[in-house]
Parts: sequence; structure tokens; C-alpha cells
Amino acid sequence: MRKLASLFFSVCVSAIAFSQSIMADVKVDYSQVQVTNTQVYETLQRSLTNFINSTKWTEDRLKPHERIEANFLILISKKESNRYTATLQVQSRRPVFNSTYYTPILNLNDTNFTFEYTEFEELIFNERKFSGKNLTDVFTYYVYLILGYDADTFVKDGGTEYFKIAQRISNFGQGSRFGGWSETDGLQSRTSLVNNILKADNKTLRTLSYQYHRNGLDVMADNELRGKNALGNALLQLEFYTRGTYAQFYPLDIFINAKKDEISKVFGGGQVSSVNTEKLKEILNSISPKNTSLWSNLKK
Repeated sequence: MRKLASLFFSVCVSAIAFSQSIMADVKVDYSQVQVTNTQVYETLQRSLTNFINSTKWTEDRLKPHERIEANFLILISKKESNRYTATLQVQSRRPVFNSTYYTPILNLNDTNFTFEYTEFEELIFNERKFSGKNLTDVFTYYVYLILGYDADTFVKDGGTEYFKIAQRISNFGQGSRFGGWSETDGLQSRTSLVNNILKADNKTLRTLSYQYHRNGLDVMADNELRGKNALGNALLQLEFYTRGTYAQFYPLDIFINAKKDEISKVFGGGQVSSVNTEKLKEILNSISPKNTSLWSNLKK
């Protein structure tokens, strides 16, 4: 478990409830555009950070150290008046029980992000109505996606209610003039992603995520071998995705992208597990051949 701790900075934590609020860090990178006045970007960054961190996303009253930690990076590539073209990187993580280690949950890039923003405008989200500017709608969609992914790691299918809210937001988005929402925008569009998360095809992955975190990682501080065995046996269920047409199944890509380094670290040393690591390597190489160098590190 000590090897895992080197992946992320350490913060002492206690056991937490699955329905958390967000503690977000928002960065706006405008290095790709010519800028004479940086203030609008700095204001946007502050406004979005405040919007996320001050909004009550769940009904629970939680302490600051119990919140999900999230990072949002907006990379501006074009600005025309008050219209911006950008990509958005979204990351989240949650603490592992009885340890100083944080485990990555979500790590994705939204490459079809266009929005309108006027400096100092109030950022408001209405769940029943699309804003018409796309900014708060996209961020709120990802907040609920983060909440859903996080909840799934604590309770089996615990994130369903949050995913359904994200799905409603995406349905409004499909009727807007902004790209990135419609299923015709590709398999990584916001609607395609949340629809696939809620489909039966993703049931195995969601159950696996619960077992990986609650029966695996959350146990390792107290019993490394038991946790490691549970984590590895959960991963063996990925075999389900080697038998169908899942080569472009985005939820699977998201899981692997978030967990690949962690998996390599867990099975790169430590106590010898009973997990069939040769079978696990075979499965991982099948579903994610681009990470073969990481999978080759897997031992008992």
C-alpha cells in the first residue's frame, strides 16, 4: 500500500459517505490565444470555481474533508467576441479508507466544448431549462457524472440517480446550438457517454468498480492480501468486454485510463496474491493493447 501512496499527494482522511459534494479546482489555460487582457479568463476561473464549490449538489451536510476532489482544465483554443472554443479535461479522485492514498476515479477529455461567456455574468444552472450559453450546462453535467462515478465506488449502482440527472441535462443539450451533446457527435459525446453508462452493457463495469474499490482498495490498509485478491478478482470480470463489440466502448476506456497506473502498481510488487495474473494480463492486453508495457509489469 505504501507504493500506491507515491502516486498522489497524501492527505489524512476518515471514512466518508458516498453522496458527497464537490471540492473543485478550475483552471483556464489561454496560452493558445492572443491576449491583451487576461482579466476575463481570471474572472471566468474564479466564477466557475465558486459556482461548483458553493452549489448544494446533494442533500447531505458534509465536512470539507469529506468532499470529492475534482479538477477541471479549460484549454481555450479560440475566442471570438464572447464565444469560446475549448477542450475540457475532467478529473476526480476519492480517498481510500484508513489511508493517506487517493484513488483516481474519472479522467477524461471533452474535445467538443464551445460556450458563450461575458465577464462578471452570474453563473446559474436551471435543471429544467438549458441556459443557451452551454457553460454551466456542461459543467453541471460533469459534476453529476463525477457524483455518479464516485457513488458507484461506495454502493453497488449507487450513482444511478446522479447519472439520470446528467442524462436529463444531455437531453436538453441535444436541442441546443452547441456541439458535443448529440449522439451524432460521436461515441464520446456527452449523451452517448451517459446513455452507455446506464445501459445493461455497462452493468458489469459498474459492479466491478464497486468491488474494486470497496472490497479491494478500501480493505488494503487493514489487510493488503485480502484487498489485493478482491481487487484482482474484480478486474478479471473485464473478460466480459473481450467477447463482444466493445472496442470503442467509452465507459471502458474511461475506467482503464483512470486505473491503468494504479493496477500496474498494485500488482507490480507487494504480497503475493492468489489472483490469476497471467489471465488478467491476457484480458487487459485484449481490451487495452496500447498499455501493454504497463500490463507486462503485473506479477503475483
